Amino acid sequence: QVQLVESGGGLVQAGGSLRLSCAPSGRSFSSFAMGWFRQAPGKDREFVAGINWRNGNPYFGDAVRGRFRISGDNAKSTVALQMNDLKPEDTGVYYCAAQVEVASGGYDRWGQGTQVTVSS
Repeated sequence: QVQLVESGGGLVQAGGSLRLSCAPSGRSFSSFAMGWFRQAPGKDREFVAGINWRNGNPYFGDAVRGRFRISGDNAKSTVALQMNDLKPEDTGVYYCAAQVEVASGGYDRWGQGTQVTVSS
């Protein structure tokens, strides 16, 4: 059973930075990719950033490209999101995710989420 645990959320002023971390609650596990999504009140869940473990390439959603960085350790099943130059529209619940099953075609394991609030 893969359980992901996020940490590092909080309240920050616009222009500030936060770092989110994600780790398994138990042992590390095999996955094809890990990443982050977010959901603002009244909006759909949105892709933020991810890492493909097969080639090590990071990829980002358009809204955060150039401001956020993602890093991770495949052996430890951990991933972190460095968020810089935060804007009020970055406010939301941030979820860590992993793709464990190739047949799923996407992320199929999710954390409980951590709240990020950016004040103007």
